[in-house]
Amino acid sequence: MSRHRDQGLALADKPYISIVEHYEACLEKHGDSHLGVDWPKAEDVDTRYGVMLGVITRPISDPVRLLDFGCGASHLYEYIRREGVTGIEYSGLDISERFVELSRAKYPEITYYCSDILAHDIELPRFDYVVMNGVFTERADLAFDDMLAYFKQVVRKVFDIVEVGLAFNVMSKQVDWEREDLFHLPLDVLGEFLTTEISRNFVVRHDYGLFEYTAYVYR
Repeated sequence: MSRHRDQGLALADKPYISIVEHYEACLEKHGDSHLGVDWPKAEDVDTRYGVMLGVITRPISDPVRLLDFGCGASHLYEYIRREGVTGIEYSGLDISERFVELSRAKYPEITYYCSDILAHDIELPRFDYVVMNGVFTERADLAFDDMLAYFKQVVRKVFDIVEVGLAFNVMSKQVDWEREDLFHLPLDVLGEFLTTEISRNFVVRHDYGLFEYTAYVYR
């Protein structure tokens, strides 16, 4: 049995496995598409990718080392190629073996990591920037408090490998109604967490027309 298969078994007792299973079910049903990573509207997907890359603002050495944490089917990498974005050295990480296998088959030249950052002692290199697009928008059957604890654990761990900045999105509370399976995070809760545990240097983007917001967190 492979290391990744062993890892998959180890995930069984983790409450966040339901989120992984949700996305894998979307992939199985819809294939390699925006629906396969559970983004309902194709026209909104590129907007998110552009916002994620907006975290890269500070002048550093070229190329920028970027980790796509929760890379799924590497659609962000496809956006980078399609839009002709240069100066980025892309790597991907996903907890799901199915998504990593798909990404590796599509882009064998890219470095991919298949790992649960909370469940294993893994050694990852440091990256200039890490983006987490859609990692925290769904909470599946997790209670809000459990999802909040998971969110905080992951952000703490990921920020340890960030040299310059981190970007992630969550669902907004400034909406007409909320879905029970989505993670609507109050801005004051986010601000308190970032300020006290991560960094006081952060930007919140709520300006791109979707029912979510993106945080840029800098060292």
